[in-house]
Amino acid sequence: MTLLVHTFVYDEPEKWRLLDDPDDGSDMAGFESSRTKLWGSEHARAIGARFFPELAAGDLYVQPEDVEDFLAECELLRRHTAQLGAHSGYGEDYVADRLANITRAALRARSVGGGVLVW
Repeated sequence: MTLLVHTFVYDEPEKWRLLDDPDDGSDMAGFESSRTKLWGSEHARAIGARFFPELAAGDLYVQPEDVEDFLAECELLRRHTAQLGAHSGYGEDYVADRLANITRAALRARSVGGGVLVW
């Protein structure tokens, strides 16, 4: 299975919809095992991640009001892609590419007043 990232918007309270996927495949957030080996790892937690570790237990829903904090966390992890890659066994390029996809979805969410779903 594959871990995906999408931007969502609320059409009305409690009713959201996913925006169309980018055509370039940038909706990839990792392998299913990335939930625990990478994003939800102890190393990610030690760096200071608080959103990403939620993936170890389930899907991650970043609400519109939390997108700025989530983007800050993406930047924090971006500065540690080599360490995350080494600890997870995926490699720095893999981590950087997946994190770039997640960051793009968060930037898109910010621009439309939406949120981010990683699932």
